[in-house]
Amino acid sequence: MASARVEIPFGSSQLVIESGKLAKQANGAVTVTVGGTVVLVTACMAAKPKEGQDFFPLTVEHQEKTYSAGRIPGGFFKREGRPTEREVLVSRLIDRPIRPLFQEGFLNEVQIVATVLSHDGENDPDILSIIGASAALMVSDIPYDGPVGAVRIGLIDGQLVANPTFAQREKTLMDLVVVGWGDGIVMIEGEAKEVPEEKVLQGLKLALETLQASKQVQVELAKQIGKQKTKVELKKPNEDFIKKIREQAWDRLNKIYSSIADKSEREEAVNTLSDQLTVDMDAYAAFNKDGHEVSEGEVKAVFETLQYEVIRGNVFNRQLRADGRGLKDIRPISCEVGCLPRTHGSSLFTRGQTQSMGIITLGTKDDEQLIENLEGTSYRTFMMHYNFPSFSVGETKPMRSPGRREIGHGALAGKALKPIIPSKEEFPYTIRVVSEILESNGSSSMASVCSGCLALMDAAVPIKSMVAGISIGLISDDKHAVLITDIMGLEDHFGDMDFKVAGSRKGVTAIQLDLKIKKLSMPLLEKAVAQAKEGRMLILDKMEAVIRQPRTEMSPYAPRIVTIQIPQDKIGEVIGPGGKTIRKMIEESGVTSIDIEEDGKVIVASADKTALEKAVTMIKGLTEEPEIGKIFDATVKRIMNFGVFVEFLPGREGLVHVSELSNKFVKDVNDVVKVGDKFKVKLIEVDEMKRFNLSRKQAEVKA
Repeated sequence: MASARVEIPFGSSQLVIESGKLAKQANGAVTVTVGGTVVLVTACMAAKPKEGQDFFPLTVEHQEKTYSAGRIPGGFFKREGRPTEREVLVSRLIDRPIRPLFQEGFLNEVQIVATVLSHDGENDPDILSIIGASAALMVSDIPYDGPVGAVRIGLIDGQLVANPTFAQREKTLMDLVVVGWGDGIVMIEGEAKEVPEEKVLQGLKLALETLQASKQVQVELAKQIGKQKTKVELKKPNEDFIKKIREQAWDRLNKIYSSIADKSEREEAVNTLSDQLTVDMDAYAAFNKDGHEVSEGEVKAVFETLQYEVIRGNVFNRQLRADGRGLKDIRPISCEVGCLPRTHGSSLFTRGQTQSMGIITLGTKDDEQLIENLEGTSYRTFMMHYNFPSFSVGETKPMRSPGRREIGHGALAGKALKPIIPSKEEFPYTIRVVSEILESNGSSSMASVCSGCLALMDAAVPIKSMVAGISIGLISDDKHAVLITDIMGLEDHFGDMDFKVAGSRKGVTAIQLDLKIKKLSMPLLEKAVAQAKEGRMLILDKMEAVIRQPRTEMSPYAPRIVTIQIPQDKIGEVIGPGGKTIRKMIEESGVTSIDIEEDGKVIVASADKTALEKAVTMIKGLTEEPEIGKIFDATVKRIMNFGVFVEFLPGREGLVHVSELSNKFVKDVNDVVKVGDKFKVKLIEVDEMKRFNLSRKQAEVKA
């Protein structure tokens, strides 16, 4: 088999795509290289659809092998296991832009596998995997209407930068991953630090220009080595069969979607009509042929197509949405805070029939999340988790661990909230936000942003700004393109776009675009961004009416954290041999934890204020330099003939000579004190050997 190689400039390096050398039994395979990062991407297709299958089964797997960065996986098994959160999110980045580029009616299973073989710690493999997936499909015999190009855009020192390295991204105010098809954009995934919409749009325009090269190079590769596309049989509708069902259902369906605004009533009416169409299957006997009998599933599939036409036709011709709203209307919103008595912060955000409960848990350094990835080990102090139980849509399903959807929605909401989270220096807590979706009828991820923000304020987290999120939809055909604000589930299912934008009054914090069509033009995208901003401001008004500023007092059940600074040369004294001293302080004070960082910062946590104060006093006492003339509380540790040794600071002992025990003559020390006695002492001398001499009688005189 012949091999081919193409390359183009990529950021400060070169992007190289090669095919024909590795994984030659796959329908299509390429390696994509930038610097020392290499990704192998394969595309495989089943020979024919599975019997009775009525959907396109596309699966995408992105795998980051630790050997690529010269590391061995952690854990007992020392090998890669279930996909990490990062791998799931990149898999979704690959899936979303290529899915619309397969023909309707194509039902053969397709699997894309992107494997990171080498990682240099500078170039992110995610963009390479997206480009590689498209390139593998282009050189394969799989029917695919590509290519797509991909690019990352950063905003560094006020300048837009294409395909920045990891080091450059540490300073960026915006991180956009953009995928394009033709002269439009098909997918966006990004986060920003309250960047104005105008700057975001500039970044998207630069992205659209820059990604063209990665598309063109795939076309060149396909010309050199591409296989002839397989002609697969597409499932075509029987027009007479559709006409038969249309005659029975069209008028009644139109009436339902024109007159019933309530979701439950509307669904009941639609389901009743659907069931009526399948009561007498003999009515479709004329369409049975070649031994195949028309099934209920085929009737319902046509019925869904009619719903698609009715809903979209009402928007095009009557500017009418299924629930009676105008194109820019947002469903009724209600907000509450402080809903749960024992959590550290809580809220309830309801928009129409989408409801999210936000819950905050504040933790200590011990609660930080350890993250192991190809770039190395790091700790996460802010976490956002999204739960979508089946009861939220009135269904019964097994309760499983979070799926790709839950991970993706949680990550998006987390991106939206992260820019407003205070720094560790300002607020030394580990923060976990959980969104429990209690009802869902569209855009629950943006409801999670709103509930999460309200809950943070209820938990007295000093966030920098209030943020909210909104989703914009699109209903389009060859003649129309209608944007709709705050899409519900029906409009998401039958519409062409789900465009989510979250942010504050200052600017955007997160953005995500998913399309069912092949592209979105830049002028239409600009209108969508403006419409999203308008809707976001209205939601922020509703939220601010409930709580404007973070609370000043934390929940009594939340841990209190105090940060103190000690000299670095005192760290060892606080820890003690084998951690003995610090464990003793935790035990005696009753605090939850005492953590010491390399720079001498000591973080003490406890829900008990008295315990917290006691621990802080102990640490300060252990690290401060005793001053002559200062009074201390002392405990007798040992009794000698010439006096007593007392502990006057944690871990610090000094001598109270017999002559300094009392104003009266002391014949026998045992007549005056016992081990364990407590009294005040005054530091009167520190000798050349750094020994402390103390006086009880002088302390009592001063007292």
